[in-house]
Amino acid sequence: MIFIREINSLSAKLLERIYRQSRHHQVRQRAHCIILANQGVKIEERMKIFQVSYKTIYNWFDRWESDSMVGLYNKPGRGCKYKFNPEQEEKIKEFTKKEPRQLKQVLQKVEEEWGIKTSKKTVKRILKRLRMTWRRMRRAVGGKPETQIYQEKKAQLSELERLDEKGEIDLYYLDESGFCLIPSVPYAWQDIGEQLTLLSRRSRRLNVLGIMNKRNDLKSYVSYQSINSDVVIACIDAFFTTVDKPTVIFTDQASIHTSDAIFDKKEEWKERNITIFELPTYSPHLNLIEILWRFIKYEWMPIDAYKDWKTFVASLEKILREFGENYVINFV
Repeated sequence: MIFIREINSLSAKLLERIYRQSRHHQVRQRAHCIILANQGVKIEERMKIFQVSYKTIYNWFDRWESDSMVGLYNKPGRGCKYKFNPEQEEKIKEFTKKEPRQLKQVLQKVEEEWGIKTSKKTVKRILKRLRMTWRRMRRAVGGKPETQIYQEKKAQLSELERLDEKGEIDLYYLDESGFCLIPSVPYAWQDIGEQLTLLSRRSRRLNVLGIMNKRNDLKSYVSYQSINSDVVIACIDAFFTTVDKPTVIFTDQASIHTSDAIFDKKEEWKERNITIFELPTYSPHLNLIEILWRFIKYEWMPIDAYKDWKTFVASLEKILREFGENYVINFV
């Protein structure tokens, strides 16, 4: 039998506040247990509520009786002791940046440097504490844009986006992407001991030209053939037969967007209130439609779509058709 001294009204109010507001789960549990005991709830019932043993309940009350409110909190020094000092942890972060995919090599470096054997689990815990995460690496472009041109173009882009938000112009992002049965392998939750697989095979390629705005309005053209300047011209003419306000279309500087044929059409488009704005080189992040391609390849395309070509094409066409309704990107 565990006895508890009567709790005065001030302590009862403080216990209730700790139980409701403490950010520490264990502290809330202990405060709740003391409150229930003061209300006459039997120890067997409290053991069921908190899913703990008689000894744990006894220890909680022993600390309460000896230290009152302070006894609700863990004593300093409890828990797993750090193996490494802050300087060593920063060094471990440096090792990881040099070998970001191979923690085995990090463990070897640690042992060579300090003679300390540790585990991957410990290293992962350190890296998370130092704000590193395990995620997919992204392909990068092969160069950097010229600084002055990049800054000028980015400033112009910001101003155009502001006008688009005010409704003074219509702003679109144009780009092309290819899709095939060779899957873009996404991360997925899987049962331990089991491995989800995606078949990799030779495949035809489905090319998509898309013109999209921030309001999830997408105009797309799907082709089994390569997309060239003639296709780009035909799509712009077909998608924008008439415009009721100035319309700006962002494109990258791929050859099919900067060809003589495109250059010759610019004056005609300008007369129809359509302007082609070329983004700076090596700046795919400025073309928001790139986000759409990533969502389709890594998130929206169902696993079953890769079982055969017919299913794959139908799945892609469904996503393109339902973009803006069942498939949405928040660009805010």
